[in-house]
Formats: sequence, structure tokens, C-alpha cells
Amino acid sequence: MSWTVLHIIGIMAYAISGALVAIEAKYSFTGVYVLGLTTSFGGATVRNLLIGAPVSELWDSGTITIVFVTLTIIVLLPLRWTQHWKKWGNLFDSIGLATFALDGALSVRDFNGPLGLMILAAMFTGLGGGMIRDLLAGRKPLALKEEIHAVLAIFCGIYVWLDWTNPLQLSLAVFAVVTIRMAAVRFNLNFGLPGTIKKNNF
Repeated sequence: MSWTVLHIIGIMAYAISGALVAIEAKYSFTGVYVLGLTTSFGGATVRNLLIGAPVSELWDSGTITIVFVTLTIIVLLPLRWTQHWKKWGNLFDSIGLATFALDGALSVRDFNGPLGLMILAAMFTGLGGGMIRDLLAGRKPLALKEEIHAVLAIFCGIYVWLDWTNPLQLSLAVFAVVTIRMAAVRFNLNFGLPGTIKKNNF
């Protein structure tokens, strides 16, 4: 699968993720568009500011069209369908995390940036949009509650630094990130802070 196709899937996944959070928060259709756009573009905006790239590069007509069409479909769907889709919210979020983190690292690789900047770009691009989305929805950012987000974003940065960037390798990276993230959700894997003690209720 080509990187272009993977990236389009990631854009759609993050847009859907933002829309589902807006619906869960009982926002109007305006909120659906705002959270969908924020999730799709927020992380990349922060990344471009970090690496000194023009933010205007993000506003290409193709990407904006994909996001708006995706969000319009969500708005027009019967509510019972979107309620059913909420079960898949973590999957959409995981796909977006994988493709956006890789895209952030690739953007730094294009000008031969160092590993540290590549990792930061992967983290800001992969996590930034979702964090802004959650704050706008009045909830704690998921990326700050689940350490696996940051670990997987760092993995994507190192993966690109190792120059494993042909279409097959990028597809495998997306599959690995999504699989690990979904396993972490399924089995409630969390590193937690050192010295944290779980309190038992008697």
C-alpha cells in the first residue's frame, strides 16, 4: 500500500475520531466540524511551528476536501449509526496516531533533521491533534493518560530515522502501532508512575 493511501486513511481516521468525540460530548454539527478539523490539523500545525515549516503548507485543497467530506458523512449519518461507531473510536484514534506520527518524522527526514527533532515531530504530529480535541471536549487528554501513545510515537520517529520508509515498511509500522495500541486498550496496559500504589477498597 502506498504512503499516500495510508496517509489519506489516517486523515480520515483522525477526522472520524474528532467527530465521534464531539458527538459523545453532545456538541452540535459545528462542534463535529471543529473537533474533526482540530484533530486532523492540530498536531501538524504544532509540528510545522516546531521545525520552522510554513503552516500554510497544510492547507492543500485535497486534504481539506477529504476532511470535510468525511465529517459531512458523519453529520448526515443517523445518530444510532454513529453511536455504534463509538465502539471503534480507539481504532480510528490508533490509525491516526500511527500515520500522523510517521508523517511527522518523515517531514523532518526530508531536510535531514537529527533523531531528536524527528522524535519530537513524530510526537507532536501524532499526539497534538488528539490532545487539543480532548481539551476542547472538556476531557483529560487521552495521550496524557495512556503512556503507550508517547512510546508508539517515539517508535515511529526511530523507525523513520532507521530509514525503513518504503511503502511496505511504512505499512508494517502502521499495522504494528495499531495492533500494540489496541492490545494496550484491550488488556488495560499502563506503565504508571514509579512508586504508584493502587489503593484497595475494603
